[in-house]
Amino acid sequence: MSIAGIANGGTGRASGGDTMRRYGASVLGPAAVSAAHFLVSLILLHAMPAGEFGLFSFVLVVAGFGISVNVALISVPLARGLATGDHAILPACFQMNWLVCGAIALLSFGALLGSGAQLRADTEATAVWTYRNGLLDLHCAKGGDCELTAWDTKGNARWRVGTGGIGFVLDAANPDLPDTNPIGADGIDDNVAGPREMPDLIGLPDGHSVRVIDTAGGKLVQTAQTGNDQRIAVAGGRVLTVTGTSADGTCYYGVVATDPPGNGVVWKRDGLNLRTAANGSSCKQDRDPAGGEDVVLGVDPIGRQELIAAHDGRVLWHGVKGEQVLAVNDGFAVIRSADQATLRGFSMATGRTTWRRPAAAGTSAALTPYAVIIVTSKPARVTAVSPTDGRVRAEVRTSAKIFATGPHGMIAVDGRDMAYLPFA
Repeated sequence: MSIAGIANGGTGRASGGDTMRRYGASVLGPAAVSAAHFLVSLILLHAMPAGEFGLFSFVLVVAGFGISVNVALISVPLARGLATGDHAILPACFQMNWLVCGAIALLSFGALLGSGAQLRADTEATAVWTYRNGLLDLHCAKGGDCELTAWDTKGNARWRVGTGGIGFVLDAANPDLPDTNPIGADGIDDNVAGPREMPDLIGLPDGHSVRVIDTAGGKLVQTAQTGNDQRIAVAGGRVLTVTGTSADGTCYYGVVATDPPGNGVVWKRDGLNLRTAANGSSCKQDRDPAGGEDVVLGVDPIGRQELIAAHDGRVLWHGVKGEQVLAVNDGFAVIRSADQATLRGFSMATGRTTWRRPAAAGTSAALTPYAVIIVTSKPARVTAVSPTDGRVRAEVRTSAKIFATGPHGMIAVDGRDMAYLPFA
């Protein structure tokens, strides 16, 4: 019996051959699709890790579910409308088709996005650096020559560049590079702010030299050499060379900022101490300067702290004797007064104080993209305030350590206990 016969209420019996042809044609399509899925699954089962194969299987299940919903809600009414000549139902069927397809697509995308799917895996990389907008990995051959590769957040390679044999001093995830570091704070993890944006220049250390890589185009633009009394830091698109000269029972410091690849001097300062030596009088420089990507923290010859723009040497803030910078990034700084009784926020953009609040003894602070985290030990308290106006976003009596922050809250850890503290 034909579809038209069904639509007209016919009750005639079709011949056996017609029935076989109709049902055979109906079964052929789904059977072919299922067979193709089965063969592909067998192939991928041996070629993909278990997690990735599980995601593939999930997609197949969702696709089958979507086809079933489509047939039930759209195909049957559409076939009947075509058979009876009732074309008024066709626009509704097509609109419903778009809605069903869109809903299934959003469901699949959301499920995959929240699944923690592995974008790529590499067991051969010597070192990996993660950034907010991508990552870098270093592969070193047995002979010693290395290659640096940049990847976007979707797992696609952007560029590759040979770096020479430097793999012996770099290992594991996010090994230290000659750049700037955040100021440490009690009760707050050093990486609480999360990964930075990939800088314009990075430096790869190799003994007494630093290979400077332009991350925009993937080019080795300079191999900077250092003396025994020097240390290099790459910040703000400049190569900062800090020289410490021992004389008169003390150490005299100076900083020269150059612009690779031409090595032209952009700015220099005699007497500027970027605190690269744990013992200032010994001149042994064993640590990177503190600061953000483009802002470095220094000390002038009479012991006053100052914040300098690495790319052009401008003094963004110069403190009075006794003032101390507790936290700094490219946008803001948290400064404790000389009497240690007050904290204030300082904006690099405006050059003005944005907020003030009392400070207890032993107060520490850290800057994140979403809040300033302030920790006091007596009493044990964690406070999160807005960096722009000092508005309190969260305040909790706890001795837990703050490990991470996000747009809507922060994560605190105390031993085996973990808590999410939402922002107001």
